[in-house]
Amino acid sequence: MNKSEQKRALTAAVRAARAAGRLMRQNLHRTKTVNLATSHDIKLELDVRCQQLIERTLRGEFPRIALLGEEGDSGDVNATCRWVVDPIDGTVNFAYGIPHAAVSIALEIRADADTDPFKAVAGVIYDPFQDELWTAIRGEPARCNGRVIHVSKRAKTSEAIVTIGFAKSLDNLRKSLPYFGRLAPRVRKVRIMGSAALALTYVAMGRFDAYVERGISLWDIAAGGLILECAGGEFWTEPVPGRLKFRMIASNGRLRPRLAIPV
Repeated sequence: MNKSEQKRALTAAVRAARAAGRLMRQNLHRTKTVNLATSHDIKLELDVRCQQLIERTLRGEFPRIALLGEEGDSGDVNATCRWVVDPIDGTVNFAYGIPHAAVSIALEIRADADTDPFKAVAGVIYDPFQDELWTAIRGEPARCNGRVIHVSKRAKTSEAIVTIGFAKSLDNLRKSLPYFGRLAPRVRKVRIMGSAALALTYVAMGRFDAYVERGISLWDIAAGGLILECAGGEFWTEPVPGRLKFRMIASNGRLRPRLAIPV
């Protein structure tokens, strides 16, 4: 896929993200239908509806590209090109009426279907409640509402704001809570806000300086990781057990050596 096709894909993804965002905005304060509720998560009927809307919009322009999404896959997601979609990143926030959630859409490609890992080449994240739209194409500057953005220049841990996420398994908590205890006194502030996509964009534009997770899904980070890299940041991941799960340190590129997370 050449640069011109990537730009066309970005335009389609922006249209899809805005359409899903309108649906989210219309339903923030309405009663929501819960498809599944577990101890630490919620799946909404609106998650499914937003993903279907995104898929229809993308297929109108690119009918042959597969889609890998939090609410299910369509097409051959192991082919050389795929969309990676989180229709509502921050569903629990959204379900409780907290206006901190976003639509995340990435386009990933690989040069060789048998050997090369997927790499995001275009990404969109849309916050419909703040009307902030982040976009990136690999090799070009990241933007928020059309304005070029950059990561922060803070290099001192004591001046940094770090956001962190917790998977809720007992094993993860045993390892993450001591890490949290060591980190909190060393940084200016720690924030836990509930949307991975927005956390990555906040690092990308210097609102946060780093974001750390021990277990995060691909659809949560595919678009945001690209946006961060295009804003001059560093996006480090390592696979962990589970389908498309990763450990991650996202930062302005100056802080990662001080933020090593437990295996």
